[in-house]
Amino acid sequence: MTQNNTGAAAAFHSHVFLGEGHEKSERKTWAVIWLCGIMMVAEIIGGLLFGSIALVADGLHMSTHAGALLLAALAYTYARKHANNPAFTFGTGKLGDLAGFTSAIVLAMIALLIAYESVSRIFAPVPIHFAEAIPIACLGLAVNIASAWLLSSGEHHGHSHSHGHGHAHESHDHDESHEIATADGLVVLEVFENGVPPRFRLRAITGSALEAQASSIETIRSDGTRQLFAMGDEDGFLESRDEIPEPHAFTATVRIGEQNYPVVFEEHEHAHGSTARDNNMRAAVIHVIADAAVSLLVIVGLLLARAFGWLWMDPLAGIIGACVIASWSYGLIRDTGAILLDMNPDKGMANKLREEVEAEGDTLADLHLWRLGPGHLGAIISVITSKGHDAEYYRNRLARFKSLSHLTVEVAREP
Repeated sequence: MTQNNTGAAAAFHSHVFLGEGHEKSERKTWAVIWLCGIMMVAEIIGGLLFGSIALVADGLHMSTHAGALLLAALAYTYARKHANNPAFTFGTGKLGDLAGFTSAIVLAMIALLIAYESVSRIFAPVPIHFAEAIPIACLGLAVNIASAWLLSSGEHHGHSHSHGHGHAHESHDHDESHEIATADGLVVLEVFENGVPPRFRLRAITGSALEAQASSIETIRSDGTRQLFAMGDEDGFLESRDEIPEPHAFTATVRIGEQNYPVVFEEHEHAHGSTARDNNMRAAVIHVIADAAVSLLVIVGLLLARAFGWLWMDPLAGIIGACVIASWSYGLIRDTGAILLDMNPDKGMANKLREEVEAEGDTLADLHLWRLGPGHLGAIISVITSKGHDAEYYRNRLARFKSLSHLTVEVAREP
């Protein structure tokens, strides 16, 4: 007999699976669109007033650039406004991936057009107006650098809670911190592991400074294992002399003077790597970087062509730029396409889910794991057990997997 349980606590829950900093990314994308729009209008009007067809052409090119970014901005806005719309069964988190996939297709078409035009000019060279072409290419490069800076400012791309123990911690100074109220003031205990082996750090927020000789930490794990950590003085805080072994799940008894303060640490698992990546922002950044790369190659090609008469350098730069754009486009299509087809986004996470469920002798009969949005995963698991556990038991067992934003559990009883 099969029992399908999701638990009363899971009956009503949010389906908002937008990435961290969604609204900030939306504002930055609109800001870049305004920048491109202003440059587009200025170039077209200036070209018409001064009779420069090259300036008009670059203005029209800037319009396609703004159009690609508009797709990203509209995806952000639509996803935010419809985040609670029940018509979207699993929320609007994938709209950014859909926009990224579409942008990747546009990038691939641009690469083909650049390659076709470049090859054509090798066999049928055309006169180059260096006096106009070089300043316009420099202007385009400046605009794209400014756009890339606006889109990426204040961000650490690729982190978004993508850490897990045993992996590089790119933007997180500590795994978990706890405030301890003592008789002498407020103290913070944390596990610090930013590019170094994990160690305890203890710092006084209010009250008198801590003394290493009068402070220590002892961990007690679920199997009864104990470990005592002596503390040493650092610049404004105390740090354990020994590193903390994995996993970071234990009760830490903090001794300050004659008083003991128990603190519980839980092991948390987050999405890894591309699972937490915002592909909508990634596509927007690739657009401006690709345009900047082409502008730079064009400038180099034009300067060499003018200096040495190598007219073939201009189309060669175009071919190289087309290959670079095609490569970036392929990576974006591959990653976003996998998300849209609900492929397993994190095999490491899937293996850990299986290990956790089967740790006590149960059998994980079926597992579906997919991405709902940046940093959000959905999972459906089917468990065969003879122990009489219900779905809520397994839901609590898997609570440490913080990226599981939507979990459905099915329990089947063994005869």
